[in-house]
Parts: sequence; structure tokens; C-alpha cells
Amino acid sequence: MNKLSLDRFVVAMQKELSGTLPGMMAQIEMVPATRRSDASKLSVIESRRQSAVLVLFYKRGRKTCFPLVKRVVYNGVHSGQISLPGGQYEKTDRNFARTALRETEEEIGVEAGKIKLLGELSPVYIPPSNFDVHPFVGYISEEPQFQVDHVEIDHLLEIELDTFMDPACKTEKMIHHRTGVEVTVPCFYLHDEIVWGATAMILNELREVVYKIRPMH
Repeated sequence: MNKLSLDRFVVAMQKELSGTLPGMMAQIEMVPATRRSDASKLSVIESRRQSAVLVLFYKRGRKTCFPLVKRVVYNGVHSGQISLPGGQYEKTDRNFARTALRETEEEIGVEAGKIKLLGELSPVYIPPSNFDVHPFVGYISEEPQFQVDHVEIDHLLEIELDTFMDPACKTEKMIHHRTGVEVTVPCFYLHDEIVWGATAMILNELREVVYKIRPMH
């Protein structure tokens, strides 16, 4: 990763996350046209549900990576989609950070106690499921041995940071939308999978933060 060790990357990431984030300026680039019509509704929707997700950095050999998961097919708006590990806030969670850690452990088997949180990215609202998503960034100092919960997760994708930062993976693709129509969406194309919607919005902000640490040449 441009000769930047994971340790130095972690320190730099923690510093960047404590400052001013790119926020909506980065997120809006990945908002599908089908969602833009919902923008005017955001201020009037009440009783939003709360959730949290985690970008978890680790080393796999000499590569810095983070996991994404493909949801199982089910009767819901996020069926079969690519997402970050995470899920719904529960009353027993002390805060949203705890939600992200607990859900990561439950879904992909990485012990919460081994994860060091570096900070937060900007929250994202998902109109179809009425969720506020709180994204956290963390790392684990050892190579994780993933244990996937196949009740919720079809399979896990290990994303190399260098691949994610390649401009070629940010593109537009046609998807079959839940409304039954074919639509073109801004996305990241990773491991032959289309990463779009809220996950793409979160990842695009992450990408802007990483650019400050290790600009592409």
C-alpha cells in the first residue's frame, strides 16, 4: 500500500477520522437515481431504526484488506446485497460502536475484544428500510480466521485495499431494482459483485479519507 505499513496507516486513519469528514459530498456521488426522489422525505420520517456497521482492516500476508459480506436471499429490501458486517442496534448495546462490534462478531466470527476502533464515518440514512446506519472503522492486529454465520451471510469477500483504491473499480452498472425495473446505479465493482446503495456511499467516504493518507500516483 504505497510502502505505508499497517501500523502507520492505522495511526494516520485515526487522525483523519477525528477531523472533518468528507460527509455528504462524498456520499452523494454514489446515490442511485432511484433514491434521489426520497431526499425530500428525509426530514419528515420519524421513528427511524438504528444500526451500525464496521470497516475492519487487517493484514492478509503483505496485503491490507477489509471484509464485505453478501447477504442471503430473503424476503426483504436488502436481499442478496453486498454490505459491510453489521446490523440493528439493540437495547442491550451501550452505544452504536458496541452494535458494530457485536454484529461483526456474530456475522463473521471476529472477536469484538480483539478489534481496536479508530473512529467513525458519517451516518447514512436508508429510506427503503428506514434505518440510520452508523459506520465505524477498526482494525485487528492478527490475521482473522473468519467464521461466517450462514443464516444471514451467503459468503464473505476479502477486499484488498489496493484493489479498492484502483479508480477502475468505481463505475456504473445495471441492476434489477426491487421495484421490478432495470436501473443504472453508481457502484464499486469488486470480486465480480456490484456494491451499491448505502454501502457504496459509506465506502466512497472511506475512499476519500484513505486518499488523504495515501494519494494515488
